[in-house]
Amino acid sequence: MNASTLTRGSRAGKQKAAPAIEGAARAGFTARGVIYLLVGLLALQIAFGDGGKQADQGGALQEVAGKPFGEVVLWALAVGLVGMALWRLSEAVFGAAGPDGDKAKKRLASAARAVFYGFVAYSVISFAAGAGGSGSSDGKSRDATAKAMDLPAGQWIVGVAGVVIGCAGVWMAVQAIRRKYHKHMRLGAMSHRVRQAVDVTGIGGGVSRGLVFAVAGGFAVRAAWDYEPDKAKGMDDTLRSFTETPAGPWLLVLIAVGLMLFGLFSFAMARYRKV
Repeated sequence: MNASTLTRGSRAGKQKAAPAIEGAARAGFTARGVIYLLVGLLALQIAFGDGGKQADQGGALQEVAGKPFGEVVLWALAVGLVGMALWRLSEAVFGAAGPDGDKAKKRLASAARAVFYGFVAYSVISFAAGAGGSGSSDGKSRDATAKAMDLPAGQWIVGVAGVVIGCAGVWMAVQAIRRKYHKHMRLGAMSHRVRQAVDVTGIGGGVSRGLVFAVAGGFAVRAAWDYEPDKAKGMDDTLRSFTETPAGPWLLVLIAVGLMLFGLFSFAMARYRKV
């Protein structure tokens, strides 16, 4: 069996699974949009003085759980995130949309995303089931950093991980500014106004999300350099750190609005993404 036969088999398998894959992807983007909207809203409340909120995934899920039909919405989010993980897994197996979707680099990236969203989905399912799977991101970051530092060459492992996260954040921001998401979207299906709105949410949201990742990576590098796991920060503490800049809470306001824009951008991806 040669490579061309395997490629044809992958394409045939993808065509058979196309309706289910598309539905899973669009449900996943919708779930991601809801979570980012809530995280941005919580960060906005922190910026205006409500320090008791937790601006991360755990805080977002707690907000959902406290609302009418919250349990139903939690399970819907869990199903959507499982769908996102399965869609990314399908890209790793069958190849992604686009002319270069069958390349090994693309498949490996999709596999990594599948693992990431699988963990996110598991934490949401655990929370919905009452197991408390989505606790504070700050506590999880400190615990993971402390365990990593106990390993041989642990300080280097944490430092490299921090650099990778920081570089990923910069990459996200640059890709957003360059509007690289255009190649993944059905631009012809959008009106001029819709396309403008997508660019506002895509650029603003992508830059804000990238900045949060870059700063979180910087905190991980600092924790490794000082050999102090407590200096590693999750999303909540990373967002709060923006209030300690000369711009005060207003920088956090901008980041919070940006995260909410990314939530709206995720909804646009659910509607217009090529799958």
